[in-house]
Amino acid sequence: MLSQILVPMDDSDPASHALEYALDNHPDAEVTVLHVVGVPSMMMGDAVGLTLEGDISEGAADRAEPVFDRAHEVADERDREIRTIVGVGHPARNIIDRADDYETIVLGAHGKDWNRATRRFLVGNVAETVSKRSPVPVTIVR
Repeated sequence: MLSQILVPMDDSDPASHALEYALDNHPDAEVTVLHVVGVPSMMMGDAVGLTLEGDISEGAADRAEPVFDRAHEVADERDREIRTIVGVGHPARNIIDRADDYETIVLGAHGKDWNRATRRFLVGNVAETVSKRSPVPVTIVR
């Protein structure tokens, strides 16, 4: 029986399905939802806005709030508690760097659905990268 599960989430439907799966299939586990806000770069338009924030951590927390609101809705529907944490940086790297603190990772098969070819070229497929490099088991939910 698993006791610590990490569920990385963005605002996509597959990410919500991953959280539903984790909560439904592991009723006794402590579930932590991680939302990673990208670091500013020329290639990541949304993250560039973080540089305009007075405090990057506060800006990241503000951007994570809608994702966490959705995560809490999913958890409330199942009468479950979840923890939430915000990461800043590359999503796959951020997930892998935290993996040792959990027994497993449950994530959606696809994240935010913008041009898949562009996403794979620029930042890689997060689910694929995490599944290949994670030191703990990974469940990918479709």
